[in-house]
Amino acid sequence: MFGFFESEQSKKVRSHIHNLAALARVDGHIDEREMNFLVAVGKKNGLSANDVRSVVSGASHTALHLPDNDSERFDQIFDLVDMMLADGVVDDNEMDFCIDMAEKLGFRKAIVGVLVRKISMGVRDGLPREQIKGESEAFLNFQGKGEPTHGSGL
Repeated sequence: MFGFFESEQSKKVRSHIHNLAALARVDGHIDEREMNFLVAVGKKNGLSANDVRSVVSGASHTALHLPDNDSERFDQIFDLVDMMLADGVVDDNEMDFCIDMAEKLGFRKAIVGVLVRKISMGVRDGLPREQIKGESEAFLNFQGKGEPTHGSGL
């Protein structure tokens, strides 16, 4: 069990890993590439591989913690899309999950499908994360200030 005094940042990271694992399971299993991706995201955010595996296996209770700012919201949807693409197969259920999560993260329903597809195409084309983020921000701003409901852009 994780400590009573677990930091808010640690809770957010665990929640993010939990969301990524849920996406990975949409097709019925988490394959090795997806697990490696989850571990990499966890390590990038200060979790050990064992901590990530514990979150993925459901050994810990992970409540949903929404990001505090637009940049973190974008990073979470970016990682979800990256996870969707990790096994080389984009299942309709995975795409729907990403779109649903984008809405839950506060992006407007009218644009989330296009946003997820824009991120997906950028990842597939090998564009750097910051370039995809910049292009997505421009898209959101062009859409009549289509920023997340919680903030003012990315």
